Amino acid sequence: MTLGTILWIVTIIMCGAFLAISLRFKDQAGQSFSSYAIGNKSFPMYLIFFTQFATIMGVGNFVGHAGKGYAIGLPWMAFILGEQGSKIIFALFLAGFAGKFTYNTFPELLDDLITKDRVTRALAGVLASMIMIAWVGGQGKALGSIFNIITGVNPIPIIFLFSAVFILYTTLGGIYSVAWTDLLQGVLVLIFGVIFYIYAFMPVNFSIAEIGTRLNELNRPDMWSFLGGAETDYMGLITKFVTGCIGIIVAQIYWQRCFASKDSRTAKHGLLWSGIIAILAVMLTAFVGMIIFTMNQGLEPDSAMPWFMMNYVPPVIAAMIFALVLAAGMSSADSNLNSAAILVVNDLIKPFKTEATDKDLVRYAKILTVVVGVFAAVAAIYASSILSLFSAAYQMAGAGLVPLLIIGLLWKQRPDEAHEKGMKNSKVTPWGARTGIVVGAALTQVSALGANRVLIALAISAILIIVISMITGQKQQSDIE
Repeated sequence: MTLGTILWIVTIIMCGAFLAISLRFKDQAGQSFSSYAIGNKSFPMYLIFFTQFATIMGVGNFVGHAGKGYAIGLPWMAFILGEQGSKIIFALFLAGFAGKFTYNTFPELLDDLITKDRVTRALAGVLASMIMIAWVGGQGKALGSIFNIITGVNPIPIIFLFSAVFILYTTLGGIYSVAWTDLLQGVLVLIFGVIFYIYAFMPVNFSIAEIGTRLNELNRPDMWSFLGGAETDYMGLITKFVTGCIGIIVAQIYWQRCFASKDSRTAKHGLLWSGIIAILAVMLTAFVGMIIFTMNQGLEPDSAMPWFMMNYVPPVIAAMIFALVLAAGMSSADSNLNSAAILVVNDLIKPFKTEATDKDLVRYAKILTVVVGVFAAVAAIYASSILSLFSAAYQMAGAGLVPLLIIGLLWKQRPDEAHEKGMKNSKVTPWGARTGIVVGAALTQVSALGANRVLIALAISAILIIVISMITGQKQQSDIE
């Protein structure tokens, strides 16, 4: 039996299992919009841990980061530390806070506690959804790439095939489908992940130092030094770290898990332990990319992992690795797809269509799950690489929303009072928030600002939020008087 045949069998079995789980929770998810979005805030620790861990370990973390390790080497660890380490930061400083509330989305929290402005909420919803859509597209692109290299099948139909599957089961069961399929997928990722790393590190005798020795022998010392090449200056490393970090802090999937947790302790510990395991796994994946480079220097970065599966490991182990990648990809795709649809409904439709019933909102969410999924699949076809889909979304959403979140929560009108649902306790005004979001997001895409434009955008956004809030806040007080 060929490897390609095994992959198709694994795909059919796993997709069938995911659809069966979704049918099981279809009626429960449709009871209300809160059920569809956050499971009525009822998820226990084990469900939060596995849905979070499985979501983190998407195809980008197995294929995309291996490709970056293959192309860049050790300097890429700065982005990984930012992207994955920020999950630990989120767990320690934000998850417990978020777990106290029953909001459906992160922009809803911003609106209720900081701005009380539906325009700001809509802008935040647009930016936050960009990250989710990029991740959905990235999973389809990676799975299509693997099938193309191993079986020779055109990747475009494969992208649409996998997109159709996770669109279907996510539409049926909402967050319930996502969480319970993630439980199965997370278990598979843990088991097959251990097998994967054992085989991946065999060529270097399980020695990290051996990787550096081999890279030096290939005259690529820049891949084994944080400061050895054009992309590895101090500011470049800081920018990579910050880009990864800010994008994660405003990602709806992490806030949504907190809102779905039965209490704040569950939210904090579920995200913390999943984040610790994930950062170790993703760093190992980047090392695997470097190992593959020492074996073959003539590959396209995103082809490194599929080549390794075809040419190094036995077919049975390759099938296990593929099951790992498929489980990780489907989990990440369904989570981000659900989050994107919930963001659009909750923050772009609900505030402006106040007469919509719970039943209407659930219907809108299902329709938008399909629309967003199709759009993400098309975006995956035209993206230059897997992680190129994520970087711009991280930059725009992070620079636009992180300053608003931090300043809004710390700059209180009543410093001695804790933030409570339904009570605005921030000096940030609607115009300060709107300006900071738009300018911060836009500046990240201005190439004339150079490699440090993300840091510049964050600083300018923060300054504008404070200055304009002070001016417009004084005007509002004057008008009241």
